[in-house]
Order: sequence, then structure tokens, then C-alpha cells
Amino acid sequence: MATTHNLGFPRIGKRRELKFALESYWKGESSLLELEKTAADLRKNHWQQQAELDWLPVADFSFYDHVLDTSLLLGNLPERTDASLADSDRYFQAARGRSSTALQQQTTAAAEMTKWFDTNYHYLVPEFSADTTFELNAVRLLGQYQEAVNQGHQAKPVLLGPVSYLWLGKAKDDSNKLDLLKHLLPVYEQCLSELVEAGADWVQIDEPILATELDSDWQHALQQAYFALNKTPARLLLTSYFGPLRENLNLACELPTAGLHIDAVNARDEVIKVIDWLPAHKVLSLGIINGRNIWKTDLNSLLDWLEPLSQRLGERLWLAPSCSLLHVPVDLAQEDELDADIANWLAFAVQKLDELTIIATALNQGREQVTEALQSNHAAISARKHSAKVHNPAVQQRLAAVTADMSERQNSYTQRIRQQQARLPLPLFPTTTIGSFPQTAEIRLSRQQYRKGELHQHSYQAQMQQQIQYAIEEQLKVGLDVLVHGEAERNDMVEYFSEQLEGYIFSRYGWVQSYGSRCVKPPIIFGDISRPQAMTVTWIQYAQSLTEKPVKGMLTGPVTMLNWSFVRDDQPRSATCLQLALAIRDEVLELEQAGVGIIQIDEAALREGLPLRRQDWQQYLDWAVNCFRITANGVADDTQIHTHMCYSEFNDIIEAIAAMDADVITIETSRSDMELLDVFNAFDYPNEIGPGVYDIHSPNIPTVREIRELMEKAAQRIPPERLWVNPDCGLKTRQWAEVRPALIAMVEAARQLRLDAAA
Repeated sequence: MATTHNLGFPRIGKRRELKFALESYWKGESSLLELEKTAADLRKNHWQQQAELDWLPVADFSFYDHVLDTSLLLGNLPERTDASLADSDRYFQAARGRSSTALQQQTTAAAEMTKWFDTNYHYLVPEFSADTTFELNAVRLLGQYQEAVNQGHQAKPVLLGPVSYLWLGKAKDDSNKLDLLKHLLPVYEQCLSELVEAGADWVQIDEPILATELDSDWQHALQQAYFALNKTPARLLLTSYFGPLRENLNLACELPTAGLHIDAVNARDEVIKVIDWLPAHKVLSLGIINGRNIWKTDLNSLLDWLEPLSQRLGERLWLAPSCSLLHVPVDLAQEDELDADIANWLAFAVQKLDELTIIATALNQGREQVTEALQSNHAAISARKHSAKVHNPAVQQRLAAVTADMSERQNSYTQRIRQQQARLPLPLFPTTTIGSFPQTAEIRLSRQQYRKGELHQHSYQAQMQQQIQYAIEEQLKVGLDVLVHGEAERNDMVEYFSEQLEGYIFSRYGWVQSYGSRCVKPPIIFGDISRPQAMTVTWIQYAQSLTEKPVKGMLTGPVTMLNWSFVRDDQPRSATCLQLALAIRDEVLELEQAGVGIIQIDEAALREGLPLRRQDWQQYLDWAVNCFRITANGVADDTQIHTHMCYSEFNDIIEAIAAMDADVITIETSRSDMELLDVFNAFDYPNEIGPGVYDIHSPNIPTVREIRELMEKAAQRIPPERLWVNPDCGLKTRQWAEVRPALIAMVEAARQLRLDAAA
């Protein structure tokens, strides 16, 4: 009998209940008790939705981030947080620099935030030093476990493994993170013992680094850790996901745990080898349902593959999604506006668990017990494969006509920059923003009314122009050098464009968590991509008509459009990205024809698409960079191309970023205190760069002195004549009351830097 379980469930609620509860608490509009009540209700609902599973996960719920939860569990919140505060307040201080506006505690620098492996989820980076100590704080963990047990569930606590926790963190001094393992393991042993004492049988312990390249030190650390944890009475399910094990396969099989979970979606070829190598007393959990995408699983084909394995493994076989369902929306049943044919091809978190149950029933009781479900699944898979909605011959013909010269600028940067300076006479340390300005309630209401047909197109356009005018006037008051139109008309940097491209479809409630209360609703690429008409030109032309200063044309790049969408899985991602590149190229050229002198093509998600293993990087980077160049490089030399990247580790792909050949790149650096610029000590970046000086994901407002200090660090690595001054990212999530003083400080810091340079 195959056993079913889940690795994790979406936390936010099917209508983003957690988001709104968090933001209400942070504003001081509700109490911590009310926030905790919402969280308990969500957990109860989520467990009920997983009740048919043999084991359901607990402690996968988080108020902000599960890595930050682990830091709290281990007593390792940043030292700068206020130790006199309650745990919940220190937790939010670490996450966002402050807790609730109802509590007037001192603000502090938020923890660094970066991408969780190759996903669009962000985690809070643990901080270490040679003096770091750990102390168990298992109140939340044990409380959630007991909560699930009291509701009648067979609960499996979920922990981030000790070695992955160290691997994900950063040493703030010259110490070796692995030296801390000997201090960390006793705390994990204590935690596991307390879970067993509370009644826990199985504990899921995640070591996602097993899907990455590990040197001998990290492999040895895994051995050291699990031989130590084997002393506890807990039955550990060692969990890996996001890719194959490859050179770590033998290690994963031999570690002394009671079971092993592998990603059988991305590593199906390794399953037989794992079965051969795994000791006969161990459980093997296969992640058979894709936890990262939203397409239905071909259940009949999956059963053809699984049935012989089930016969071989018997009760040792566990079945689960490939990874936590954190990365997909909650429930497709809410979607009453999707095209019926395409909706029938999809599966969100609840539907993926239904698929898991169907597979387990077929294996345990025979296919005849789920005949109707299997027939329905077959019909949906076949209909998608042959649908005319998916395939556009004109797009395929255009792809075949792509030539190498489409990715080349007319001249090198050193020649282009002279023409750009003549067209755009900007001062030293030019100031700009990344693109968006606060999305006020008024803006959101106008868009909502327009979508519902309650606002005529002419009235909507007039209201958006009024918002654009306001944004331009505010920037002129502040004194920025290069302006933006503010993006009032845009709901999201990906969704706005995808709504105007053929080949996309959109959900109403398909939200997934990006970080904390920040949720995104990825559009769905179901077919070939094309651009029927201009998407931004009218808005940018209107903004430019209001000022003599240059206004950037703002676009989202093809790689980010790809990586922040749910992507069709019936052709290579590189082919879909090239379709996007050609569509956005058309927009770039039309902006240039309209007289726009600066065009920013954001590639915020370039790095997150990077494969987990370095040996696979170049293939991805080759097609990703080529797609950006095809998008950007049809313009004349005096048109300045910008791109933007945020919240990832870019140092190890700096050569690929340089190969993009954007005239200016803006990049997040403020949370990492300009650490991301260390690479320029060894790499001579050829073009211009704007290192972010304003952490827009924190409500804290930077001072002139703080901005100057960051820029002075940048100027030690980059010649001042090639430096721009800008925030880390767009400002749509902030309020004008925060944005104005921050930008005023930024402009003043730039003014002082110019005076210093002239002295």
C-alpha cells in the first residue's frame, strides 16, 4: 500500500487572508491576537484540505518566511533586533526593519533577502559569525504540531535541515559557517527529542542543497549531521527537491535516515538507481506531481511508470508532490472566468492533491476504482496536445527567420555612450527610479472599475493621465534627472504586458507568495506568443509631453516574463522565451520611433532561472542573454538601453550580465551593504551601473548620510562617471509619505557627491 503525504501547502489562503491580516497588524489596525486567530483559521482550513492524505505537514505555515522561522526556532535572529521585545516583534524586525506601527520600537536594518534556489520565492538570509550561538525556541513548532493533533490529523512536522540552514546563510565576518555545525546539531537533537516526546513519529527534514553541487566539506557536513541526528528516536524523512541528486545520490541514500524523498518530476531517470541503492529498510518517497507548475499530470502515463515500482517497493513507497505546494495557487475551483478548455488543463494545489489521491487509489486498489477520473484526465491531456489555441503557425515562422545580427548593437558601448551623452546631457551621478510609484487606493479603484466595465475607457484614460501627471510633478519637485511615468496603469510588471500578448491566460485568484505579505499572480503561458499592438507607447508619450527631462520607456524583459509566469511544458523554455523576445522587440522599436531616448527592459528574474548546478549554467545563460539582446538591440546607438535586476546573488554571473550589453544596469545592493559590488574588484564591468541605495522592501527611510556611504563604497569599485543613483526596486508597494523623503535624500546625496567630485 503506497502512503500519501505532502511536503508543504500554500500559506496565504485562497483569498490572500494572511496578506491582509499581516498588513493590518503592521499598520496597527489590528492586534497580534487577531493576527494569530487568522493564522489558526488558515491552518485549520489547510489541514482539512489535506485530510485525505496519510500524513500532512505541520510547521510549513509561516507569518513571513520558513527560513526566518528556522532562525527563530534556533535562537538566531540578527543581533541588531531588540532583545527586549517579544519574539513576534523581533521576528518582524528581522523581516522588515520594524514590527507594528502600534509599537514605537526603534527601527533596524532588515535581514538580507534573496531568492529561494531557482524560484520566485524570497527567503531571509540567516546571519552568522564566529560567536554565533544557538538556543532552541520550539514554542511555535510544538504549538502547531499539537494544534494539528488536537484536530485529529496524522501530522508530520517539517524542519529545514541543519546543513541547508548553514548553506543558505552568510557569515558576517571571516569565519567558516561549517564550524558552527557542532554547535547547531545539539539544538536539532533537542528539537527532535521534544517533537517525539510530544507524540511525533515521522519528521520531514528538508535538505534542498542535495540538488546542488556540493564540495567534500559540505558532503562531510551532511554525514556528520545525520549520524548525530540518528541518535534521536525520531524517524526522519530526508527531503530533496528542485532537481536531480546526481553526484549526491549515493550520499543521500546512505545517510542514516528512515526515508528519502526525491524529486521524481525533475529526476525520473534517477529513480531506479535510488531504488537499487537505498537500503531495504528505508522508505522511498517519490515526488510525482509537479509542485512548481500548474498543468495537469498525465495520470495514465504516470501509472504506467509507477505500477512496476509499486510492486517492487510495496509498503516502502510513499507518494507526494515534487516539492512544497507553496509555489502554486491554492484552488482552481475558485476560477469561474477562465476559458473552459484551458481551465480543464490546469491543476492548482488542491487539485494536485486530488491527483495524488487518484494515483494512490489506482496503485492500492486498482485502476478500475478510478476509471472515470483517469478517462477524464486522458481527455484533458489529449485536448491540450491537439488544440488550435496552443499553436500559431505565424509565430513559428517568425522564430525560424531569426538571424544572429538581430542580437547585435551597431557599435560598442564606448562608441554608443558618446552619442547618448550628446542626446541626454546628464550630470555626474544621475538620479532616477526603477519605474513604479505608489499604487494608491485611488489608482486601484480606477483599475477595478475599468475592469468591471463601471468606468468608460475615455474616463479611465483621463484618470490614469492625471496620475501620471502627478508622478511627473512629484519627480520634478524632488529634482530627479531621469523620470518615469509611474506605471499607474499597470497592475503588475508581468501581468500588464501578458494581458496584451496572445498566448497568455489569467486567473482571478491564482496568487502565490513571493515574500511576507507580497503575493504575485503569475499569468499562464498556454500557447504561442505574439504582440497584436503597442502596449506602452501612448502612456510614455503622454508622460514625456509633460517635461523636458527624459522619461524612460518601461518594459519587462523576456526572461523575466518567462520566469515569472507559469510556462507551458510542451516545448523548451528557450523557445517560449524567444517568442517573448520577438514580441517585446516590436515594442522597443515602436518606443524608439516615438522619440523615447531611454528604454528600460527589466530582467529582475534573470538569475532565478539559473540551473542549480554550475555545469548547467552556460546553456541557460546563452539562450537567456541572447533573448535579451534580441529584445534590446534593434535600436540606434543614441538610444540608451537600461535593465534592472533585484534580490539575487549576481556576482557569479557577472560576465553574462556584461554580455547583455545594456548601457545601464540598476541592481539591488542596499540590503547587502554593497556586498554585491565586491565582484567589481576583480571584474572590470564595462558599462554604467546604478547600485540601489534605498531598500524599498522596508518602511525605513534612508538618510543622506547612509546613501552617501553606500555610493562611496560603490565608487571604490566603479568609476564615478559610470555610476547612477537609484532605489533598489520599484516603489509601488510603498506610500508617498515614505517615498518623498527617501527620494529627496537620494537627490541630496547625489548633489553632495557631485560637489565632492568637483572639489
